[in-house]
Amino acid sequence: MPSKSLKTIVESLIFVHDQPLSLDRLALILEEHERADIRLALEELAREYAAGGRGIVLAQVAGGYQLRSRPEHADYIRRLTKSKGVKFSQSALETLSIVAYRQPVTRAEVEYLRGVDSGGVLKSLLEKKLLRILGKKDVPGKPLIYGTSREFLELFGLKDLASLPTLKEIQELAPPDPFADQPELPLEAVES
Repeated sequence: MPSKSLKTIVESLIFVHDQPLSLDRLALILEEHERADIRLALEELAREYAAGGRGIVLAQVAGGYQLRSRPEHADYIRRLTKSKGVKFSQSALETLSIVAYRQPVTRAEVEYLRGVDSGGVLKSLLEKKLLRILGKKDVPGKPLIYGTSREFLELFGLKDLASLPTLKEIQELAPPDPFADQPELPLEAVES
């Protein structure tokens, strides 16, 4: 069991760091403590924040731990910061989805799936640091290979890519098709 002081030290480090802190990074910083004790301290802190009815939680995102406000308080926080949140165009969301689910992926593969030129959207998402270049594909022309970034995981509150919803989960969220129960109408042969 970790000492109370270790738990408060871990809490302080996570509080002051502006990005998620991984267990590996914490173990490097807290070299005088056992890795297992640090992990236990993180687990205890997460339980305390979840059970304590506090306005913040200890979330595991982007391969690390970060103190975050509760999602149900987002509207109040927007009022404070007077921000409307992050908005994405339809094309940016489509491109992000394709890259997230099919990575590593080239621009040509994204464009094939979307059916339109995606160079501008990819460039914009790279500038926002939601995508990153993973390298070049070993085919003629050596096209760039894209993947999601740590900032992508952080923005969407994902622990890792395995946390992305499955197709089945997405379909369950979609409204029912109002025409699903209607029988198909026979097409009449059109005489010329």
